[in-house]
Amino acid sequence: MPLAVNLVKSLNLYSKQREKGSGEEFMGVRWREWSKSDVIYGILVPLIVVLAIVGLSRLGSVLGFGSYGVVIGIIMELEELTVIVAVPLLLGLIWNRWAGGASGFLMGSLYALYWANQFTMASTVGFHASAGMVLLGYVLSGMLIGYMAGALSKRSEDLRRMIISGVIATTIGGLLLFGVFQLSPANVVTGLDGFLLTVLPRIACGAIIPIIAKVFFWYGMGANKKTNL
Repeated sequence: MPLAVNLVKSLNLYSKQREKGSGEEFMGVRWREWSKSDVIYGILVPLIVVLAIVGLSRLGSVLGFGSYGVVIGIIMELEELTVIVAVPLLLGLIWNRWAGGASGFLMGSLYALYWANQFTMASTVGFHASAGMVLLGYVLSGMLIGYMAGALSKRSEDLRRMIISGVIATTIGGLLLFGVFQLSPANVVTGLDGFLLTVLPRIACGAIIPIIAKVFFWYGMGANKKTNL
């Protein structure tokens, strides 16, 4: 116990010496400094979002079997846009192309793993087809959208440039994904309807996410240090 107390005192002393030596004021908040916004945005809002997700997952059983397909379709579309479009696009715009591409790879891989399990379940009921190209499409599309958005925007805080970069990246990413889908025997996304459902939501996401990125810049959350990358 005395060792722990001495360790805490040493850390506090070291912190004060660093602040004094650097001439910089402490920019964080103290442990007693709490506000209503901390409770609202740190506890209530995340809790509401989680409960909303749980509620959406139960809509099918509440509304009846006939509407279940529509509800599932909407939820799956929102999940897909969030995981492999919105997150890589946002990181590419507010950080750089490498962050966008890396996050696209990670998020696309996670989404592909989810669908790999779904295709495995489908194969157990008599549907046998290789879904490798479908899963690869999710990974490549996310990587391309994130990297391309960062490469085109070049960390610009100009909203119009971010929107143009986002729309271009998501359009090309959607076209790539639909094209890769057609190479898989397990693909069910075909025809004009499949094309529009694949590409148009991504274009809309490419126009909306830059607005969110602009808000991030307003609050100083962007990475604007110049590098040689």
